Amino acid sequence: MAERHFAPDVPELRSRWGGFTWDKAHAPEAARALAKYPEGRKASAVIPLLDLAQRQVGAETGTQGWLPIPVIEFVAAECGLPPVRAMEVASFYTMFNLVPVGKYHVQLCGTTPCMLRGSDDVLAACEKRGIKKGYTTSDGLFTLTEVECLGACANAPMVQINDDNFEDLTEESMGAVLDALASGKPVKPGSQIGRQTSCAEGGPTNLKKMTERNYDYRPMWAEAGEGA
Repeated sequence: MAERHFAPDVPELRSRWGGFTWDKAHAPEAARALAKYPEGRKASAVIPLLDLAQRQVGAETGTQGWLPIPVIEFVAAECGLPPVRAMEVASFYTMFNLVPVGKYHVQLCGTTPCMLRGSDDVLAACEKRGIKKGYTTSDGLFTLTEVECLGACANAPMVQINDDNFEDLTEESMGAVLDALASGKPVKPGSQIGRQTSCAEGGPTNLKKMTERNYDYRPMWAEAGEGA
């Protein structure tokens, strides 16, 4: 897991982000999030508002987005929280970036299932393209972070790039994804071997008629029970 720390709260940071407020695209979403909670309970909106603020910063900077301290302070004020409370939330959840990241934030799972299924090969594909853990490439395109389990163990190894998962990866397929992103070409999220969600590789091995229609096996099971 990468070390978590806030970007230094220097005058340049204050000059750039001290006047942060919702833009026209994000203001309605912020209002909807706050409206879900009664007065005195607006603190419950801190996670969706932090996420929204990160996305707005991303839209302004052409990156996946991050949370400068002045932006976190703005969100805290929106929720009626002391700034430190919002900072606690932002620093706890790794969905929030505390320092600038690239246009594509590659989060590589290195937990045991992914490791056993070849996460080192996925990492090698990144490193061959100059994408190193804990750093952003000089062109600002890629940031690579190693994270803990992302919940797609059945389709290991996998990475999350911005909002999308890429699963059943090999060094070759990971390289193809990175090359496509670098050249502005579309990529297909999800399994890279055509697996349906987390079904067995190659398709189902039992209850196969369920793939054709909503097949009812219950009469067959009842007859088997009676024979017993």
